[in-house]
Amino acid sequence: MIRHIVMWRVSGETREENLASRQLVKRSFEGLRGLIPGMHHLEIGMDSSATEYACDVVLVTDFESQDALDAYASHPEHLRVRQQLGCIRTARFQVDYPVEPLISASLSTVETANAGI
Repeated sequence: MIRHIVMWRVSGETREENLASRQLVKRSFEGLRGLIPGMHHLEIGMDSSATEYACDVVLVTDFESQDALDAYASHPEHLRVRQQLGCIRTARFQVDYPVEPLISASLSTVETANAGI
């Protein structure tokens, strides 16, 4: 499984405008749920810390494979969202990394615990 994390800073001259930009990002990506083959999880959150060094919005997605993540990059619905949000993004940061599926991670924890019995 591949975890894909993207963080953005978005535009907004006022607090209200920035909030509107954040909400647009959130709604737009939430609309991708169930539309992207190989995407197992999509979570999107808006920063609540309000620190000057924080990003405004974070997207956390899990894909079944690197191929599924690569296909997402050119999926028409993803491209539509990118196009829609392009003008409000002021900075973007990304990290992709492999993770073990939750089931196998849970099993290995149980196996480790049982080995000590």
